[in-house]
Amino acid sequence: MREARRLERVPPYFFAEMDRTKARLLRNGVDLIDLGVGDPDTPTPEPIVRELCRQAPQPANHRYPAYEGSVEFRQAICQYYASRFGVSLDPEREAIGLIGSKEGLSHLVWAFVDPGDCVLVPDPAYPVYAVQTLLSGGSPYHMPLLSENDFLPDFDAIPPDVLSRARLMFLNYPNNPTSAVCSLDFFRKAVEFAREHGMLICHDAAYIEMSYDGFAAPSILQVDGAREVAVETYSWSKPFNMTGWRIAAMLGSGRAISALRVIKTNTDSGQFTAVQMAAALALRDEPGAFIMAMNSMYSKRRDALIKGLERAGLDPVMPHGTFYVWCPVPVGEDSSSFSALLLKEAHVIVAPGSAYGARGEGYVRFALTVDEARLEEAASRIGGVLASGMRERARGETRERPRPY
Repeated sequence: MREARRLERVPPYFFAEMDRTKARLLRNGVDLIDLGVGDPDTPTPEPIVRELCRQAPQPANHRYPAYEGSVEFRQAICQYYASRFGVSLDPEREAIGLIGSKEGLSHLVWAFVDPGDCVLVPDPAYPVYAVQTLLSGGSPYHMPLLSENDFLPDFDAIPPDVLSRARLMFLNYPNNPTSAVCSLDFFRKAVEFAREHGMLICHDAAYIEMSYDGFAAPSILQVDGAREVAVETYSWSKPFNMTGWRIAAMLGSGRAISALRVIKTNTDSGQFTAVQMAAALALRDEPGAFIMAMNSMYSKRRDALIKGLERAGLDPVMPHGTFYVWCPVPVGEDSSSFSALLLKEAHVIVAPGSAYGARGEGYVRFALTVDEARLEEAASRIGGVLASGMRERARGETRERPRPY
């Protein structure tokens, strides 16, 4: 047999490789502190679980679900956007259920990108944006996210020949992996830019509920006219600890939602209705109180890790969103070598920035998905490794220094 040649364009999925490495070390009895994958370590709120248990036995929920998501589910997310962001959406035309946002992000590419088309992809970024572009025959154009620009793309730097072929642009704020946030003014510029060049924006809002220090992340759909040129994915995974439930929604441009519906009706049959009903309850059952409590927990974890990494001699970027800490690697290391060093010597798993694109080189990403004590332990182990390395280098320099005569 012969695999499709399109697979040759796709690199190995980093997190699948990480899972295999982690499983091997755990089998060998290694005490790992896993700060690699962004998977919440606390459980789904009990009322949501109870609602799933209530809905799962219902015979009506055992049949095929609605392709675009149940009416109740779409109404719930639209009502939430009205109360949370002041955005009025039509649940019939401007909302569709997803089997997790990863599925929707992937299928949206297939709905809008023909071979030879360009997709504007942040760099560094969630790998799915670029990989799905490659699978569809499109060409990803990597927009650098640089620290000097607060990890925001510079639209003016995109070449005209790229813009003439651009059909889709991905944005993601609060940002994975840099943890950067953006203002509503930035989204206004993005919407104007997309309208000027006739492209669709897909804002991956997986971390929109995760913000700290009094900052509230905006929705791109709050911008006047955004619903003509933009869609936004809302995921239950991170704010409600529901990564395994695989439930999300896409909202915004009716034309884009209609195009995505064509792909989805020919690809999947929707998410289990009982899961949709539980997700709908999550948005009705005082979600703000739970989200506030989660953000309080993550901000304490953030502070513990930041202080620990600084004591270890690193210079992490203080995050105001997501549950990640983006950190430059020490001088003399690159992303992969430093990640490998921490795994081998400190038994701490982190994600190398290069896994997210060329502009991620020189950084590693820490996930705040263990408790404060383990984060402090991880930072202490890292400090020990770095101190040991500096002592070794100092001894090497002493040995190599010529003797005075």
